[in-house]
Amino acid sequence: MKRMGLAVLLGLCLTITAQAAGLPDGSAKSAILMASDGTVLYESNADESLPPASVTKIMTMLLTMEALDEGRVQLTDMVTASANACSMGGTQIYLKEGEQMTMDDMLKSIAIGSANDAAVAVAEHLGGSEEGFVNRMNERAAELGCTGTTFVNPNGLDTDGEQTLTTARDLALISRELMKHEKIYDYTTTWMDTVRGGAFQLANTNKMLRQYDGMTGLKTGYTSAAGFCISATARRDGMDLIAVVMGEPDKESRNADITAMLNYGFAGYGMVPILSETDVLPSSAVALGKKDRVSAALADDTPVLMRKEQAGTVERTIRMEEQLSAPVEPGTKIGEVVLTSNGEEVARRDILTAEQVEKKGISDIYRDLLRFLLMKS
Repeated sequence: MKRMGLAVLLGLCLTITAQAAGLPDGSAKSAILMASDGTVLYESNADESLPPASVTKIMTMLLTMEALDEGRVQLTDMVTASANACSMGGTQIYLKEGEQMTMDDMLKSIAIGSANDAAVAVAEHLGGSEEGFVNRMNERAAELGCTGTTFVNPNGLDTDGEQTLTTARDLALISRELMKHEKIYDYTTTWMDTVRGGAFQLANTNKMLRQYDGMTGLKTGYTSAAGFCISATARRDGMDLIAVVMGEPDKESRNADITAMLNYGFAGYGMVPILSETDVLPSSAVALGKKDRVSAALADDTPVLMRKEQAGTVERTIRMEEQLSAPVEPGTKIGEVVLTSNGEEVARRDILTAEQVEKKGISDIYRDLLRFLLMKS
């Protein structure tokens, strides 16, 4: 009885959330709209574990991009297809056992063409085995705070009674991390490309690239068990949003719900800079320094997400130390910028020294004294 009451209460909360957001009831089993800073702008049943189909590949792409950024692999590295990789069904590029492709072409095939065989080939290349890579997928999911995710392979196919399960919230968290690797957009925003020297054509499975202004990716997915799923990212006016839906009955419903969520986010929210166009961080005086003053910079200049009606009320206060004593190391905190709206603090950023200032030695002080005396005479 308690469980039934909780379920009814949860349903009411979700309905209220949808109405409060100004969004119509969608067709998805689960949905979430998240800003790139992690702020959730809308959610509906976002923590139910469901099959994501090929949206699984966002984790495969994330681990690949991290390996590239860390220098463990290069885009020019050759990836060899195993018999296991070639045995994958569904969408594929029809790899042959022993066939080699560059990591770049494999990544294209995954991000653009959603190739299941390429996903396994890359997984084996990076993880030593598919199992080793899947273990890392689950470890990385836990590191990102995913609580409802269990990966069983790198492509999202259901095999041998096993099924990858995840949540809309977890997919948004993984997508958010992948978005930090700007290089991935070279693939996820590409409409068409080829591999095998132009012999095999790839067409992006995310048709919303040409249907929604600002769409940047990331990955679609479909199986009969999962329904139509997508983790969609879009950028407008310097603001990145992530919209995830799972379990949609058809493509049209999936695209309509994603469009409604993204429109809601872009219409209601914006990014407010830490400093206005007229704000200038002053330099600070340095006592006994080889330079009289030290320049300043923000420790973090990432704009703040706010509702648009709130953005016009923002006031900024800059507080800085007027004088420092040498030596001064770069990165030393010397002040803060505080943003308030209607008397409430909305953001605070440290101000740091932007350079090193060495302390004057005896000879420097002597020269200064001599220069002073000569000017007086």
